[in-house]
Amino acid sequence: MIPAEFEYYRPASMEDVIALLEEHGDDARVMAGGHSLIPMMKLRMADIPHLIDLQGIDGLANITVENGKVTLGAMVTQHNIIGSDALTSAVPILREAALQIADPQVRYMGTIGGNVANGDPGNDMPGLMQCLNAEFHLIGPDGERTVEARDFYEAAYMTDREDEEVLTGISFDAPSGGYAYEKQKRKIGDYATAAAAVQMTKVDGVVATASIAMTNLSDVPVWSEATADALIGTDCNEGAVKAAIQAMLGDIDPTEDNRGPVAFKRHAAGIVLGRAIARAWSRT
Repeated sequence: MIPAEFEYYRPASMEDVIALLEEHGDDARVMAGGHSLIPMMKLRMADIPHLIDLQGIDGLANITVENGKVTLGAMVTQHNIIGSDALTSAVPILREAALQIADPQVRYMGTIGGNVANGDPGNDMPGLMQCLNAEFHLIGPDGERTVEARDFYEAAYMTDREDEEVLTGISFDAPSGGYAYEKQKRKIGDYATAAAAVQMTKVDGVVATASIAMTNLSDVPVWSEATADALIGTDCNEGAVKAAIQAMLGDIDPTEDNRGPVAFKRHAAGIVLGRAIARAWSRT
C-alpha cells in the first residue's frame, strides 16, 4: 500500500496554509493527525497531489479551561485529552469518549480537529460535540468564522467547511450534571456500531436538562431534541427511557453494511442509548 506521488508541505503559519490552499485548490488537503487521510492515500482511494501538514503551526495544540469555557486547538490529540486533569475535571465525558477511540497508538497522533472536520459518520467526537453544543472555529481567505457543531454536518464526508478553510479550534461551555459515553463496537479499535453521548442535570429528583446525540447511525451524527424532551421532567423511570429510545429510533436512519443489517443496528442503538441514559442518571 503505497500512495501516489505527492508534494509535502509543513508551513509555519496559518497564513501560509491558506495561501497553499488557494494556490492548489482541489489538489490540496490539510492533514492533522493523518489517521483518516493517510490510509485513504495508501489505498489509492484518495489522490492528494499536495499534502499540507499542520504540525508545524504553534498554538493549535492548546487546551484552555477558564471561567466555565473550554477551548481546544484543532491539533489537540486524544492522548492530550486523556492526560489533561483540567479537562477531566471540567468535561469528564470527553475523556470517557477519547478512551474508547481506537487504540493507544492511534490516540497518540489522532487529533480532535481531524476527528470532527472530515465528516466521517463513524467518528466519535462529532456526536459528542453536538451533545456539548460546541462551536467550531474556521479560518479561510475571507477571515475567521464560527459554526455550531449541530449545523456543521450536511452528509457523509460533507460539512459546512469550505475547501480553502481550516478548522482551527473548538469551544463550548463546561457541562454540569451526569454524563455518559456508551459505545458498542465489533472489536477493540473499531468504529462504533452505535454510540451515545448523554449529558443531563437533575433538580428536585427529576431531569431538568438533557442533551443526547448518537454516532454512526445516519450519514451525520444525530442530536435528538425529542429524545431529551422525553426525559425532561421524569425520574428516568423505565417508561421514560423507553419513550426516549423510541424518539431516537425515529430520528436515526442506519444503513446495512459490514457492521450488520438495519434491524440489528436499530436494536443496538436502543441498548446503547438505554445504558448511557442509566449511567448518566446515576451520576447526576
